[in-house]
Amino acid sequence: MNSSRLTIMMLSWLAHGHISPFLELSKRLSSRGMMVYLCSTPINLDSIRESLDEKVFPSIKLVEIQLPSIPGLAPHIQSTKHLPPHLMALFKEAFDFTEPYFEQLLDQLQPNLLFYDIFQPWVPKVTHLRNIPSLLFLTTSAICSAYLCHLLLRPNEEEFPFPEFHDVHKGFGDILRRMANGISNRERFLMGINRSLNYIIIKTFGEIESTYIDYLAQLTKKEIISTGPLLPNVKDEIYPKYCDKWLSTKEMSSVVLVSFGSEYFLSQEQLEEVALGLELSHLKFIWIVRFLKEEMVSEKSLPLGFQERLGEDKALLVDGWASQREILTHPSIGGFLTHCGWSSVMEGMGFGVPIIALPMQLDQPFNAKLVTDLGVGVEVTRTEGMVGRFSSDQIAKGIQRVMIDEEGVHIRRKSKEMAKIITNHVEKEEIDVLVQKMVAL
Repeated sequence: MNSSRLTIMMLSWLAHGHISPFLELSKRLSSRGMMVYLCSTPINLDSIRESLDEKVFPSIKLVEIQLPSIPGLAPHIQSTKHLPPHLMALFKEAFDFTEPYFEQLLDQLQPNLLFYDIFQPWVPKVTHLRNIPSLLFLTTSAICSAYLCHLLLRPNEEEFPFPEFHDVHKGFGDILRRMANGISNRERFLMGINRSLNYIIIKTFGEIESTYIDYLAQLTKKEIISTGPLLPNVKDEIYPKYCDKWLSTKEMSSVVLVSFGSEYFLSQEQLEEVALGLELSHLKFIWIVRFLKEEMVSEKSLPLGFQERLGEDKALLVDGWASQREILTHPSIGGFLTHCGWSSVMEGMGFGVPIIALPMQLDQPFNAKLVTDLGVGVEVTRTEGMVGRFSSDQIAKGIQRVMIDEEGVHIRRKSKEMAKIITNHVEKEEIDVLVQKMVAL
């Protein structure tokens, strides 16, 4: 079969950090003439609609999936973006209940192939019944994926073969035990891995993670196909004009971008420590501040007098949303204080911006450690005796290490080198390999 005749369905986990890589992969496949149906809830599709030019990508169709109404979950919750953590199990249950509707979509659209995410093992089950090959697409780093698979597939055997990561994350065991709809995360992950036909696709590339990619293949006994960094075209992005106006008055590489992604919301204590750390750094910054929808801003107030002390020249606070990617490309940005979500790490490295890593949960500690190992950033030191917590003075020190100290000279040089590696990286070759495998299936 010619690749231009393939019809593909994409179904990611209902989080922006997951649907964005699925969209970028859809664009690469669409540019090779494939018809791609990208499925998600209306609110998730709305979040990517503006960055999808229908004239450029006419063969990408957005397909809505409605979550069923279940007790305890408000109808407006269609994404993890504004999901309180205690509702995560209910949210997974609601997504599981879309299976009959998704089967109707499969029968209607009749795709040749389907890409699915780690949380929905029922997807490859229903595609198998219809003789539709399905592939798992991992949107996390290879090192985190390898660690997770090691816990799943070799739980009682030798230690993880990369000792530098032994103490990075001790909470995955608890995450794997969590239940939703009578299924543990451990079962979900295992079924997702085992049901991927011959291959597993992952958003990374060999120049930074070849060793971990090889170990992942060894664990899963499947061929691992990397997609490359899948960085979006920043021309597709829009961000408030006042951000550009403010940044344009600042010196080159003098401003820190502060952003913790679209999924994580700082607690009151964390928000205050970050704010005071930024103030103690004595550097200019632009901070994208997010709050849960049901919370009033006053309930997550900044330290008393914070904005007044800093003034408009030193700090710009963006309430809710701005294009992180486009801000990172501005010449005034010299550092990136981030939670180290995988897409954020790729963007920081891709645009040559040194990273100040402040990981919060899940895969982020692994990504932060990788950042420091690659020499493109530093990790904020946690307060001694306060596991998982951080202090304002350590945030300030982390920022200054990158922006002011002699250590930062080396980090900035390594960051520019990494940006060149990513710029010169031939993503096309990896996508071509993927297309060949898809056609063979």
